[in-house]
Amino acid sequence: MAVTAHRRPALHRIMLATMLLALGMSVARPAEIDPATSRIGFTLQTRWGQSLLGHFPDPRGEVAELADGRHQVRLKLKTATVEIVDHPSYTRFTRGSGFFDAAEYPQVEFLSDAYAPALLRDGGELPGMLTIRNVRRREVFTISPGSCDAPGHGCDVVASGTIHRGDYGMGRWNVALSDRVRFALRVRVRGPGG
Repeated sequence: MAVTAHRRPALHRIMLATMLLALGMSVARPAEIDPATSRIGFTLQTRWGQSLLGHFPDPRGEVAELADGRHQVRLKLKTATVEIVDHPSYTRFTRGSGFFDAAEYPQVEFLSDAYAPALLRDGGELPGMLTIRNVRRREVFTISPGSCDAPGHGCDVVASGTIHRGDYGMGRWNVALSDRVRFALRVRVRGPGG
């Protein structure tokens, strides 16, 4: 039996919905990471024992609910806005070509693996792909157990993780700085689920 012209748009919508479900893509509007209430920071250690505290003042991204009920977070950080607290010269250094190289690589991005929502309440490991300076590597962040029933909406999602900057082509200044960079994240979202 031939499909009539007026039935084609409905058929196309059904086919598209089926494809999205099959691919496990998000079918609901994602929650946005709230840049006003989220805090993404990191610590660098100098070879002389000094701790330098850095932060990204304008974190962006989203948390999508996938068709199978799991979630996936995409976090985006602008390298041109990174700051080292109370140290303008280190701020220029971290934005420069020897570190994040903001002129060439304007964004750091983390795309998590799909995870069960209970991870945010119970805590545990959240693996995913971290991209810095166009280098993509698998990293794992540790999620602390939530302090409320709806982490992300009712309280911060608290996470931490350590990377090695040499893995991302940021190996300059090894005489002055340790290779380890420890990230600390406190994330809130706005939108669906709240």
